[in-house]
Amino acid sequence: MSLVQARNLALRVASALVLAPLAVGAAYVGGWLFVVFWAIAAVVVLWEWISVTASGQSGARAIWIVAGVGYSAVLLLAPVLLRRDASDGVLALVFLFAVVWSTDVLGYFGGRALGGPKLAPSISPKKTWSGAVAGALGAMALTAAGARYIGGFNIAAIAVLAVILSIAAQLGDLMESKIKRHFGAKDAGHIIPGHGGLMDRLDGFWAAALVACLIGLARGGFDGAARGLLVW
Repeated sequence: MSLVQARNLALRVASALVLAPLAVGAAYVGGWLFVVFWAIAAVVVLWEWISVTASGQSGARAIWIVAGVGYSAVLLLAPVLLRRDASDGVLALVFLFAVVWSTDVLGYFGGRALGGPKLAPSISPKKTWSGAVAGALGAMALTAAGARYIGGFNIAAIAVLAVILSIAAQLGDLMESKIKRHFGAKDAGHIIPGHGGLMDRLDGFWAAALVACLIGLARGGFDGAARGLLVW
């Protein structure tokens, strides 16, 4: 690992140590504070999206802006709909965080350690199949162990859900990379040291939260989305 890579990794770790407790704390407190937390995130992501797509031609740019509004709206609504479930809202968010963060961390280190064929070289040259598999299996193992420790959950269902959401998170990451590459942008912004923009940090969470919310709504409705996601 080069000095620059080591420095960037240190910045990523330091940023995560600040942002992760804030996200978990907001989920635990809930209420208006939680809504404001994700509303701010959605506004920042929309601003970054518009900044990235600003180089598009006038007609196409309007379409990209509308898409950005939809993208940022999901980032607000999906966590809020899951959290409003009084019985399992906090646990659903913690589950979601655990899947996304373990996928990111284990995918990064697994890919560096194992190497091998690239996952999508034309979109994100550094990502490997080994990293993708390591991230998904790591998320599955971590959440299944957590479900077993807490008790009362279908461990097999939680493990399968973790894999599904891990895949969704990785696809969300690739989708954002594709958009940035299309517009010739390296990062969506520079608000987070070592991570670039907030959109860079939340692309995987966005996709996983969307899939989790849709599953939860389909099984539990608007008042029980978190329970619909977790209880099988």
